[in-house]
Amino acid sequence: MIVVRRAHDRGHADHGWLDSRHTFSFAQYHDPAHQGFSALRVINQDVVAPGHGFPMHPHRDFEIYSWILSGSLAHADTTGARATITAGGLQLTSAGTGVAHEEFNPSATEPVHFLQVWLHPESTGHHPRYLEAHFDRPVREGRLCPILIPEVRHPDASAGGALPIRQDAWIYVSLLQSGRDGTVTHRLSNGRAAWVHVATGSISLNGEAMGPGDGAAVTGEPSITLAPDGDVEAEVMVFDLASPR
Repeated sequence: MIVVRRAHDRGHADHGWLDSRHTFSFAQYHDPAHQGFSALRVINQDVVAPGHGFPMHPHRDFEIYSWILSGSLAHADTTGARATITAGGLQLTSAGTGVAHEEFNPSATEPVHFLQVWLHPESTGHHPRYLEAHFDRPVREGRLCPILIPEVRHPDASAGGALPIRQDAWIYVSLLQSGRDGTVTHRLSNGRAAWVHVATGSISLNGEAMGPGDGAAVTGEPSITLAPDGDVEAEVMVFDLASPR
């Protein structure tokens, strides 16, 4: 079964310097029917104006990552981490027992467009940490590129490029373009489900049309097939998760 959540049904917050779209309940947006999916709790698609950002603020017991779609994002936190990442960049903050961080757009002229995602960890009480990685276009074009994989099963995940996350979650990104990349297929093991988020462009998911900002819950399907739909390159994020209870 595939249930699509259309972009226009998401929550929306416009703070002038920040335009944020919420797939699930977040901050002042409360939707009892959309509180998350399996371990997935937050997908915010944010555009931050030049020179603005989120001041230092605390988190606890979440796996929080940002995936940069365009522009650049600067990060600082109480673990001592300092970094600026650009499109194709991933930063992961495992909040654990508690961490504070700030994120801001260091550019004076260009906005930054990114996804911020939160997942519940499998267990609590971990020491907070910060990790980052970059995935060049060739490894994301026409394939599902793993960017986060379960630490408990792959403790040396970072050696292969993907970062280790403290949850039974496999997270992939793909760039799809008509006439060049074709389709990509991902099999779902028994007891697994998927969430698909279209960040930019348009695709079909098992024949279901999806546009920019659309998301879809996939349950009870043996596999998912993503195909580009249109002339604009699509950037897609796929979450392979334990089936919701």
